Amino acid sequence: MNLDYFGLDSQALAGSLEARLRAVREAGLGQIMLSARDIVDHPGGEDAAIAAVRASGLRVTGFQALRNFEGLSGDLHAYKVDVAKAMLDMCRALGSKMLVVWSSTSTHASGERDLLVRDLRKLAMLAVPLGLRVGYEALCWGRHVNEYPQAAAIVEDAGRANLGVVLDSFHILAAGTSLEELDFMDCGKIFLVQLSDFLWQDVRTPEERSDTATHYRVFPGEGGHSEALADLARKLDQMGYRGDYLFEVFNEDYLQLAPAVVARRAYASAKWVVDHVSRRSLPVRRPAAS
Repeated sequence: MNLDYFGLDSQALAGSLEARLRAVREAGLGQIMLSARDIVDHPGGEDAAIAAVRASGLRVTGFQALRNFEGLSGDLHAYKVDVAKAMLDMCRALGSKMLVVWSSTSTHASGERDLLVRDLRKLAMLAVPLGLRVGYEALCWGRHVNEYPQAAAIVEDAGRANLGVVLDSFHILAAGTSLEELDFMDCGKIFLVQLSDFLWQDVRTPEERSDTATHYRVFPGEGGHSEALADLARKLDQMGYRGDYLFEVFNEDYLQLAPAVVARRAYASAKWVVDHVSRRSLPVRRPAAS
């Protein structure tokens, strides 16, 4: 594990797309996660946004997120397939290699296992001609899939080489999922690890989990679950995971700060994670305040 593997989600930063890209690059991080809003909200249009991303020199970790895709039927399913195709095209145009799909929260979605497997297999097959991968992330408030072992089992059943799992520490911590479940996963099917923490110990209801995830996340080393996050990073390293780590830190307070300030916090957090993987015998320490 080294700092080249760490990136920051663009939605953690305020300001224009260009300002956010510059802040991430100047902080010393090499990659960024982008969303459709970064592109469609750009005042210069889609072409200008894509040009800015390419000029930044940053690698695009992924493109997110396709929501409420799996488990639908009839017109709803056809509609979501059209949306997915458009997002895959945008993902490719940005130079990203992966589209992230979140487990469905829709009341219209079936939880029937065969349907979930079918839909994710279809999405992966749509991504093949574009040379893209699909990462499936279990939201802890998902309607039918809300823990990573469920997502991993569905991905395994779908049986597509370009379909894998996105692990998110927030959802693991909020759901209280045991890290021992990682022992049953194929490390090669972990396409991305997203890291964040939060300040209170428990988020019991789906509503509280969603609200905390959307507004109150903090960087690893700043929150109330430092030991658990260090354990997660160590375990993944011991398993042989050598993929990307992304800070997905959505926080209303951070959006009041200059993007450079937040990006520097991300870099400090990356150093904190690397330190606690490479120096396993040391107690957990918090990063120095920015």
